[in-house]
Amino acid sequence: MYNNYNPQVNIDRINSQIAELERIKAQIPQQMQPAINQTFQLAPTNREVIRYANSIDEVQKEMVIGDTPYFSKDLTIVWIKNIKGEIRSFELTEIIAKDNKDLMIENLQLQIKELRKEIKNANTTNKYVDDAVENEKSTNVSTISKSTKKQK
Repeated sequence: MYNNYNPQVNIDRINSQIAELERIKAQIPQQMQPAINQTFQLAPTNREVIRYANSIDEVQKEMVIGDTPYFSKDLTIVWIKNIKGEIRSFELTEIIAKDNKDLMIENLQLQIKELRKEIKNANTTNKYVDDAVENEKSTNVSTISKSTKKQK
């Protein structure tokens, strides 16, 4: 039974297992996942939220971490407060989109306004001209008095 024992076969088998382990060991660094880096933000990031205030006094009381806009409830005023505590105020007006009809109406209204100015200027100019003509006496025309005598 021990006659078939060949120590070289065992050595070859052990060497092949060592080679297999070396190959697996070489592949392990390639399969490992890279290290995960986590970053933490300690400051709040909800800057997308619109903030409302009733007065500038409320804006002055708030702490901010950057330029922060505060809108009045009726959206007519906006206050922008920076990190130094400085506040800038702005008035807001609504921009109403105009279609072609609105633009045409505005254009016609401007033309009417200009024509009224021209008419007013023309009336004023005509008044001065009329007054000047009435007050002006002609120097080239001689005055002939009518005589009561009969000519023969």
